[in-house]
Amino acid sequence: MVKIGNIELGEFPLLLAPMEDVSDPPFRAVCKENGADLMFTEFISSEGLIRNAEKSVQKLDIYDYERPIGIQIFGDKIESMREAASIAEAAQPEMVDINYGCPVKKVACKGAGAGILLDIPKMQQMTAEIVKQVSLPVTVKTRLGWDDSTIRILEVAKRLQDVGIQALTIHGRTRAQMYKGEADWTKIAEVKHHPDIHIPIFGNGDIDSPEKALDYKNRYELDGIMIGRAAIGYPWIFNEVKHFIKTGEHLPVPDMKSRVATAKKHLQFSLEWKNELQGIFEMRRHYTNYFRGIPNFKPYRARLVESENPEELFNILDEISTVFEDAYALVE
Repeated sequence: MVKIGNIELGEFPLLLAPMEDVSDPPFRAVCKENGADLMFTEFISSEGLIRNAEKSVQKLDIYDYERPIGIQIFGDKIESMREAASIAEAAQPEMVDINYGCPVKKVACKGAGAGILLDIPKMQQMTAEIVKQVSLPVTVKTRLGWDDSTIRILEVAKRLQDVGIQALTIHGRTRAQMYKGEADWTKIAEVKHHPDIHIPIFGNGDIDSPEKALDYKNRYELDGIMIGRAAIGYPWIFNEVKHFIKTGEHLPVPDMKSRVATAKKHLQFSLEWKNELQGIFEMRRHYTNYFRGIPNFKPYRARLVESENPEELFNILDEISTVFEDAYALVE
C-alpha cells in the first residue's frame, strides 16, 4: 500500500499531473470519475495568494469528491512560499505540493519552478520552512535538473527527504529539454531504489498508453505514475491503465455516447465554475482530444470552438452524438 502520511493511495496509484490552465475543477472532476487516484490543483503563485489575487485564490477551490487532492504552489521567495503554504492549508487539501519543475521561461528564469534546481541549498531551505509551517504532508514535483550538466536528482531527493517531504514526483526531463525528447526514467528509478530513499517516488513523462504504463511499472518499479498531457480530452486513460495492469487486456474504446456525455459534463461544470464566457473559452482546448480520429470531423470542431452560446454548444454535442454514432467502432 502506497501512503503519503496517513493517506492511503492503493498498491500502484495513478496521479493526475498539475497542468496550468488544464487541471481545474471541471477537468479534475472527469478524471476522478474515470480512475485518477490522486490529483493536484493547477500551480498557484505564492505572490498571488499572499496578495489575494482573484485568479490565484480561485485555484484554491476543491471539492469533496476530488479527495485526496493536493494544492500546488510555486514561487522564488521563501517567506512568500511559507505564507502561501499556510493559505493553501486553510483550504483543507490532503497535502501541500511544491512546484520545482515548471520549465516555462517566465517562471523558471525568475528562480521559481525548475529555476530553483540551480540553487539546491535554497531549494532545501525553502522546503524545510514550508514543512515547518504546515501540519499537512508536503510533497514535491521536480525535474532531473536544469540541463544535462546539472543533473543532481539523487542529491535533491535526499536533501528534500531529510527536511521532511513525504513524497516526490520526478519528471524525467531537464528544464532545458522542456517537453522535447524522451523522458529518462532510469534516473527516476535510481532515486527510487537508492537505499537511503524511503519516501514514495512517482514517475512522470511520456505515459500515453496502458501498454507503456505497464511496461514502465514493471521495468522501473516505482510507487506510481503521474499522467499529464495524455489525459487532456481523454480522462478514460486512468481506468484503461488500471484495467490493463490488472488483466493484460484493453477496455473497449469509449464510444461516441460516452465521449459526448463526458464532454457535456465537463462543459457544464466549466460554465458553473467560471463565468460563462471564460468557461466556454477554456473548454475549447479539450474538444480535439475528446473527438480525436473521427473522419470528416473538422467542421464540427470549428463550430465547437467558434460558438459562444452554451445552448448551441450542447446542441452541437448532441448532433455529434447522432451523426457520428458509430465513429469509434470504425477507428477502434
